[in-house]
Amino acid sequence: MNDADYANMSAFSCGVKTLDDFFQLEVKECVRRHYLSAYTVFLDTGAIVAAFTLMNDALMIGSQTEKDDFIEDLKLETDEDVVAFLNRQSSYPAINIGHLGTLKDYQGLGIGSMIIDLVADTYAKHRQSGCQFITVDALNNDRTTSFYYKNSFGFQTNRDSASPTRRMYRIL
Repeated sequence: MNDADYANMSAFSCGVKTLDDFFQLEVKECVRRHYLSAYTVFLDTGAIVAAFTLMNDALMIGSQTEKDDFIEDLKLETDEDVVAFLNRQSSYPAINIGHLGTLKDYQGLGIGSMIIDLVADTYAKHRQSGCQFITVDALNNDRTTSFYYKNSFGFQTNRDSASPTRRMYRIL
C-alpha cells in the first residue's frame, strides 16, 4: 500500500466497526512497524473494494489431547503421509490473514473467497517460506465463521467458542 491507498482507506467500510476502525486508523502504523503487510483490491474506478493483511504465524497445539484431536481432524482432510509428518511436529508454520474486509456493497460476490484462494495458491506454490496452514482469528459470529468454513477452514479448538474471535485454520 502507498500513501494514496492509506488516504483512500478513510472512506473504506465493510460494515464491521472493529475492521473499519483498524483499516482507517491503525493499518498504516502496523505496516510501518513491520507487524503485518497490508494489501488492497481495487475496482476499475480506482476505489478500494477489499483490504486484507497478512502476517507470519504458527499453529500451536497446547496439550496432547488437543494435538490428538487436531491430528484426527487432519486425517479427514489429507493423506496419511502428511498426517504422519505433521504428527511428528511440535508447531506448524502458517500465514495469518489478520484482517479481511470487503466494501459493503460488494459483499457476497466472492471477493473474499478469491483473496483466500490467492493467499493459499501463493503460499502453496511459491514456497517462499515454510507454510503448512492459513490461520485466521475470525470474529465469533455465524456470518463470519460460516464464510471461513465455506472456504475450507475448521476450528482449531472449541475452547474459544465463547470468545470474541475463533481460531480457525486451513491446510495448504
